[in-house]
Amino acid sequence: MAPKNDKSTTAAIPDAELALLKALWDGGPATVRELMDRLGNEQAYTTVQTLLGRLCDKGHVRTDRRDLAHVFTAVTAREELAERQLQQVASSLLDGAVAPLVLRLVEQGQFNAAEIARFRELLAAAEKKGKGRGGKP
Repeated sequence: MAPKNDKSTTAAIPDAELALLKALWDGGPATVRELMDRLGNEQAYTTVQTLLGRLCDKGHVRTDRRDLAHVFTAVTAREELAERQLQQVASSLLDGAVAPLVLRLVEQGQFNAAEIARFRELLAAAEKKGKGRGGKP
């Protein structure tokens, strides 16, 4: 199913829906029963089906209805959803300012050498483009 509107893809994802998305990202396309097995929870079949329908309506999941058992596939990549959610937080809580969010995430994170090298590349590129405060490198 296609998203109903542009806002649907930026709507918040409740934990129950996010759990299904994670199961699809980690295990690939699946039927409702397969997802229930992956999650190992006690949710009713109809509850999982309803949650998947909501994810389809939001444009994060699509369904293949050719067979008797519908197969659901994640359409939105994990990284894409993370980017959207971070942009939404920056917009709603920080009036669009990304720096406080990034700084806080870096302070709390643990990074390997490759990730730190990538940060340095991104910062160097930002300086080169003059994206620093006041447009000065």
